[in-house]
Amino acid sequence: MTFKALVVEKLEDGTTKAAVQDMTEDRLPAGEVTVAVDYSTVNYKDGLCIGPGGGLVRNYPHVPGIDFAGTVEASDDPRYTPGDAVVLTGWRVGEAHWGGYAQKARVKADWLVPLPNGITARQAMAVGTAGFTAMLAVMALEDHGLKPGDGPVLVTGAAGGVGSVAVAILSALGHEVAAVTGRPETESYLRDLGATTIVPRDDLNETVKRPLESETWAGCVDAVGGAMLARVLGQMKYRASVAAVGLAGGAGLPATVVPFLLRGVNLLGIDSVLQPYDNRLRAWRRIAADLPMEKLEAMIQPARLQDLPQLGADILKGQVKGRVVVDVNG
Repeated sequence: MTFKALVVEKLEDGTTKAAVQDMTEDRLPAGEVTVAVDYSTVNYKDGLCIGPGGGLVRNYPHVPGIDFAGTVEASDDPRYTPGDAVVLTGWRVGEAHWGGYAQKARVKADWLVPLPNGITARQAMAVGTAGFTAMLAVMALEDHGLKPGDGPVLVTGAAGGVGSVAVAILSALGHEVAAVTGRPETESYLRDLGATTIVPRDDLNETVKRPLESETWAGCVDAVGGAMLARVLGQMKYRASVAAVGLAGGAGLPATVVPFLLRGVNLLGIDSVLQPYDNRLRAWRRIAADLPMEKLEAMIQPARLQDLPQLGADILKGQVKGRVVVDVNG
């Protein structure tokens, strides 16, 4: 029995080529659980792994896909039995370990999470690592005191995967959401997700010499980093927090320590790859409870395995809006 997978191969000239191939189960990597994959998705890391590798892929040929949701087909671990619905994000699956761009995957049982009641495999992949990260960021802000009514919460890179889900979750929880975007055509999309204010990216892109500005934001989910994060730190309210989830604007941070010392601002790092199991379960349960599924549906761009080479290139150029859901059996 064969199944289809997107396989990336390294060519003699050092470049890579991705194409859908037929594969047999004996080629799957080691692991306790074999999953019949239903859906996957496309994240920035996936774009790197489909294309140039970005230093993430160790060995070729390689099957990318850092997220997947599906049904257990076989298990050597008592925690999972055939027929169980599961979801996987992180653990360097799709990078160092073959991932979800295939109709079958084999992984360690520790990497899986049972799919919570009330959410389908398709919806789970509309969430994916991006939405999972967004929920981790919201939970971290809440754990540091953020409550509805505290004031506007800023979301940078709001039209991207993490930002879109963060806007929808924060709005559903009763927060006033200010969405930063450099794409004016996404304004109606962001307002439909629940943004009450649209902040043009250029308003925050310019660095200023003043380490502190007016106290504006009660919280922030930042997917941009770089100069924008430095600027936002100086605009946070007293004891407010920024959850840092990305570096689309650069890995540098041209900031001072003044916001931390004079306003008690918190900078919270959000890692989705190695999150402990209990917090993963907590986040997925919160997603099932607090993310409006009708808004999630509005984010979805459907795709198939054969569409992935182009989508991988598009996401690296910042040309993907919302969440791509890949039907690996489509």
